[in-house]
Amino acid sequence: MRTQSDFTEGKILGPLLKFSLPVLFAMLLQAMYGAADLLIVGQFGAAADVSAVSTGSQIMQTITSVITGLSMGTTILLGQKIGQKKPEEAGNVIGAGVCIFAVLALFLTAAMTLFAGPFCAAMQAPAEAFDKTVDYVRICSAGAVFIVAYNVLGSIFRGMGDSKTPLLAVFIACICNILGDLLFVAVFHMAAAGAALATVLAQALSVVLCVLVVRRRGLPFPFSRKNLRFHRQVIFKTLKLGFPIALQDALVSISFLAIIAIVNSLGVIPSAGVGVAEKLCMFIMLVPSSFMQSLSAFVAQNIGANRNDRAVRAMVCGMLASLLIGVAMAFLAFFHGDFLSGLFARDPQVIAASADYLRAYAVDTLLVSFLFCFSGYFNGCGKTTFVMAQGIAGAFLVRIPVSFLMSRIQPVSLFLVGLATPCSTVVQILLCAGYFYLLGRKRRKAGSL
Repeated sequence: MRTQSDFTEGKILGPLLKFSLPVLFAMLLQAMYGAADLLIVGQFGAAADVSAVSTGSQIMQTITSVITGLSMGTTILLGQKIGQKKPEEAGNVIGAGVCIFAVLALFLTAAMTLFAGPFCAAMQAPAEAFDKTVDYVRICSAGAVFIVAYNVLGSIFRGMGDSKTPLLAVFIACICNILGDLLFVAVFHMAAAGAALATVLAQALSVVLCVLVVRRRGLPFPFSRKNLRFHRQVIFKTLKLGFPIALQDALVSISFLAIIAIVNSLGVIPSAGVGVAEKLCMFIMLVPSSFMQSLSAFVAQNIGANRNDRAVRAMVCGMLASLLIGVAMAFLAFFHGDFLSGLFARDPQVIAASADYLRAYAVDTLLVSFLFCFSGYFNGCGKTTFVMAQGIAGAFLVRIPVSFLMSRIQPVSLFLVGLATPCSTVVQILLCAGYFYLLGRKRRKAGSL
């Protein structure tokens, strides 16, 4: 069965959309892990349970974002090898990736299980929800090996141009997660702990399904046990590409954790409200996020084939398609935030707080269509250090200071606190546009020599 796609020839928009849609649906289903937890806990638990799941899942999302960012190094390097028509080196990329992430999985499982309490304390989890938050994080951390395994397998499939296999695996796992939530939370009344247990079991299932697919179909290039070793040069290149993305994602996630901590200090209702809004934002941001991941693989192959013109056109196509859908998402978030929030909570105060915060994110929904596609293009070009730099600048020079200042204005408005995010996005877009211009000028100058 053919599991590799060549993005270096033919049309651009059609293949990009065809590749992006399975990525989008896979991300949608992954988001359903945490969303199903919050939705079912919100219907069968109290505000403290909702706060515990929202804060705990945000901590786990930070860990997942680091893993996803690091695995992008495998996606980019594998895509470049395929674009360069060097299948013999692709096997070494996969083997080195498996070794790197096996070590990472063991470290994260131990560290997050042992230090769940201090992490939750740093997040200023409300006293009423503290113990439940710790339980949620510890149970999810025990399954960190499955989070790592799924992301490295997904990075391999995307690097080969196959976005359908991860979609199928996560679809089946998501159904199992929802059933698990209903069983552990609604039937056994395990609240936050039950939601965490269902999530871990579902992630384990997605990994098993991906491994079975690989064993049955094989890979479109030579791969054997001898590839499963620490290839020094390949590991260096993988980390060189992936580490800046991982560091950026970690620090950006930390900036959002800082905002959660600021809001948590305001009480359990704002904490639960922002927790619900953040879950909704995960869905709202899925389209630009899927284009960012897809463009990384699409651009990597074209850069490997020395087709920068196609890479730029792909970025523009991604921006326009993402913006078109972003307009609809912004409308829903700004004018119907209360309805959306009501899907995850019953408390009128929590719904009102969530809707207020969502109105600020509606503005950001339009802006990230440009920012995320810029990031996907730069990642595919191997310019991951710049992506890291602009992400950190937006997070720590704009997002955190603005959110803190807005939280000091009385009476506190979650809409004003939320405006910190679009403010940082504007700054990041300007940085990306300037860097894109400098890269183009450098290429034109090199071509004239």
